[in-house]
Amino acid sequence: MAERKLNQENWRPATKLVRGGQMRTQFQETSEALFLTSGYVYDEAEQAELAFKGDLDRYVYSRFKNPTVSMFEERMALLEDAEICHGTATGMSAVFGALSGVLCAGDRLVVSRALFGSCRYVACEVMPRYGVEVVVVDGADLAQWKEALRHETKMVFLESPSNPTLEIIDIPAVAELAHKAGAKLVVDNVFATPILQSPFTLGADIVVYSATKHIDGQGRCLGGAILCDAEFSEANYVRFLRNTGPALSPFNAWVLLKGLETLALRVQKHCENARTLAAFLEKQKAVPKIYYPGLASHPQHALAKAQMKDFGSIIAFEVDGGKKEAFRFLNALKLIDISNNLGDTKSLITHPATTTHQSVEEAERRRMGIGDSLIRISVGLEDVEDLKEDLSQAFEII
Repeated sequence: MAERKLNQENWRPATKLVRGGQMRTQFQETSEALFLTSGYVYDEAEQAELAFKGDLDRYVYSRFKNPTVSMFEERMALLEDAEICHGTATGMSAVFGALSGVLCAGDRLVVSRALFGSCRYVACEVMPRYGVEVVVVDGADLAQWKEALRHETKMVFLESPSNPTLEIIDIPAVAELAHKAGAKLVVDNVFATPILQSPFTLGADIVVYSATKHIDGQGRCLGGAILCDAEFSEANYVRFLRNTGPALSPFNAWVLLKGLETLALRVQKHCENARTLAAFLEKQKAVPKIYYPGLASHPQHALAKAQMKDFGSIIAFEVDGGKKEAFRFLNALKLIDISNNLGDTKSLITHPATTTHQSVEEAERRRMGIGDSLIRISVGLEDVEDLKEDLSQAFEII
């Protein structure tokens, strides 16, 4: 492989997205090379011994490290100004790895209540099985964070904006409280994307992504990422991830590299369409409540404006009635697809109470603001007037 350029850290974000981490072979290919290999060969047995001891820096096994995956990891690290990125098979393997690579029996974990259903399962059901004490707080209530973090804590985990009600958490304030309690702050930045929010600059210690969402952005493959500093990675993640096996496939890493090249352009258009659609939905008589941080009516609009460069592609809103009316509305859509995925070029819509958060107990769902009338839409890249027309004709049904 040709030696990497040495000035990548000085590149601006758009250049990092296109060229960051690129390694060319002796064939000098334009597009990143795809290394579909599980293992690597050695000239002599002594090389293998040194490699497995860690005394020789080379590729050993693609569960540990792979050239295509390395390019994705370096590009993500450059984009986030992080020292290390670990690519993972899915976003959930990134979340699980970020927590379980660090937490041990007797440790304390404080999490925000508004979490994606699978994240909540990992934090609130899996971690306690290992003897981890888990404390849940309302993320927008700083008083609850202060109370929870009066005690020594190992980790804090939150997502902002949250899934699906777009709750915005004051990341710098929580980071300060977490660090005083001796905790590392983990931020799930999926809804914001690395284009709209930089958690490390706000005080986060670890950032996780489902690269399946906006980073791929076209519904093609799964992937995830954990980003942190090199010292913390070496102490907590390197051996854990290598030996537990949540490795990102080289092919998926290659697809994600292609996705990163257009991420900034796509996110800009996603946000433009979402702002227009949120203003449209806010005026609909059949929509009693809407959640979008770009609207002045959002309770944390000012905070979102301070922490984010734009407000994202996700909107949640309620329709008059309950599950029956919500389903009738979804089934009446002709252009927008019913799907639990998000961050896609295609607009996708789902009913969180029966899909992404179905596993959460009903009482807890309601406490999170996820009722039977709530709908979440991931706004795509179609002409926004076509999206408005599709929503309008569906509103006529209910």
